Order: sequence, then structure tokens, then C-alpha cells
Amino acid sequence: MEFIAAHLKISTDLLRQKYMKRFGLRTTIVEHPITRDCIFLRTIEGKKRCVIYPVRPKQCRTWPFWSENLAGPNAWNKAAIKCPGINRGKLYSLQEIERIRKQKK
Repeated sequence: MEFIAAHLKISTDLLRQKYMKRFGLRTTIVEHPITRDCIFLRTIEGKKRCVIYPVRPKQCRTWPFWSENLAGPNAWNKAAIKCPGINRGKLYSLQEIERIRKQKK
């Protein structure tokens, strides 16, 4: 949270109030109420972009390599419908995917 707050040039208290919510024992980023997209995913010059990309949290750094998306081709294709970046760009090996999924920071 400190990295995100610094990136946005706001206090961590304001970040928590405006952009975060408690979900059980975890704190998560607020989603857009209609699209359910992350509040930091914004349309810039006609393309959806993450405005905190350099300091995005682990859940974002490991997307789309979440277990539910890797359950099989149908799960992957379902995620690709919502995320236009899936199936574009670099092709990752299994070893690279596992390294990304195990990232700590």
C-alpha cells in the first residue's frame, strides 16, 4: 500500500479510504461497481491501462496465471473474453509461469 500511495502521491490513509476495502482478513482494491474492473484500470487514449502498473500488487503481477484460469482451456478462454491482453504478446513457458506465480515482491 505504501508503494501505491507514493506512486499516486497521496497518504496511505487516503488510499485506504478511497481505493481499498476489507475482504475478510485481506485488504483488496475497490472494483468499478458496474464493470467489476479494478478501479485503477482506466481508459487512456482509447486503451485500458493500469495507472499503478509499476507498483501493482501481487494479484495483479500474477494475472492471468491464477489457478482458476489455468484449470484448463475453457477456463483460460473464459478469462480471455474479459481480458483483451490474454493470448497476445509473449508466450510463457511453464517454468516462467510458475516463477511469476511464486513471486513475493
